[in-house]
Formats: sequence, C-alpha cells, structure tokens
Amino acid sequence: MKGNQSEASIQPLLDYFDRLIPLNRVEKELIAEKFHPRLYRKRQYALQEGDVCTQFYFVVRGCLRMYKVDDKGVTHILQFAAENYWINDLGSFHSIKPSELNIDALEDTMVLQISHKDLIELYMQAPKFDRIFRVLVENSFIRLQKRLLQNISSTAEERYQSFFEVYPHLSNRLPQVQIAAFLGITPEFLSRLRKRLSKTPRAKS
Repeated sequence: MKGNQSEASIQPLLDYFDRLIPLNRVEKELIAEKFHPRLYRKRQYALQEGDVCTQFYFVVRGCLRMYKVDDKGVTHILQFAAENYWINDLGSFHSIKPSELNIDALEDTMVLQISHKDLIELYMQAPKFDRIFRVLVENSFIRLQKRLLQNISSTAEERYQSFFEVYPHLSNRLPQVQIAAFLGITPEFLSRLRKRLSKTPRAKS
C-alpha cells in the first residue's frame, strides 16, 4: 500500500470487493495502484456528450447521474450512482468511441476511478477481478432490462415505487425534477402522484 492516506482513500472500495470475494494482499495492492481518487464538484462533468468515456467510476460519497438531452432539450436520466454504486458509459469505454451520454455530479462527489488500460491490466494481473467485473456488468444489464420493461408496461406509480426500491437512500436527497426525469414524467405530475400516494392508506402487515 502507498501509505496511510492512500489506504484510507481506497478503503471503501476494498470493503466493497471483500463483501463479494475476499482479496489477498497482492490484490489489495493492485487496487490501490490502479484506482485513483477524484473529487467532482456539484454540477461538474465526469463525462460530456461527444467525449470518450475513459474511466470507470466507483462512488465513495455523493451522487452522479448519467443522462441524455434530446433534440427538444428534455433530460432523460438513465442512472443514478450514489455510495457503493458504479457508473460509466460502457459502450464508449470499451469501444473508445465518442459517448452520446453525459455524467455529472448532483452533489460534491468523491469517486475512485480506473482507466480502461488499467482495468485490462488488472484483469491480467489478477483474474479474480475479471470475474468480479463481469458480474457487475451482468447485474447492470439485468437492471437495464428491467427498467426498459417498466417503461413499456408499468404505470408512473409503479415506476415511482420501483425507484424507491432501487434508490431508497436517494429519496430525500434528490430534487424532484431529477426523480421526474428518471421516471419519464414531469415534476408537476410527480408532485400530484406523491400527494395522492401520501393520502393512500397503507395495508397493515
């Protein structure tokens, strides 16, 4: 390890990996070598449309969002990433082609980021991480499929309830306009929906 400061900055990621598969000393040293801390201030871009996504981000604290702005200027949020979440434009990251997406910070956000080159080296030096990241990508694909199905077949109320199941820690942190953009509804409709649900008696357990 590279001293106490480096160990402290990388510890949340080491804890995350240890919950999946325990790491040995060499693997922990590789993590400290390949991942680098970076602070993104609120509203600062980690990725802008037209640029190549060069980093894979693990959020230590704060919140990032990944989104697309359409031709009418409407924002469509694909993903939020708060503590212990990963985020990047995987297509741009692996193809090294310009991204059609944006990633920016909704709060001051500390991440641990790894470049494509360092990630490939990590796979080669410690095959365990090849398996770990394959599972991460598979889980991300499953969530994306579920989200697409919800957009096709679910009501706004069902999507709203699903949001709180996936992001319970963000319900009181995100502005209403951000949640509405994620759900594909207007902030006004979300306000009416919340008001209606708050008046709905909950079933007794």
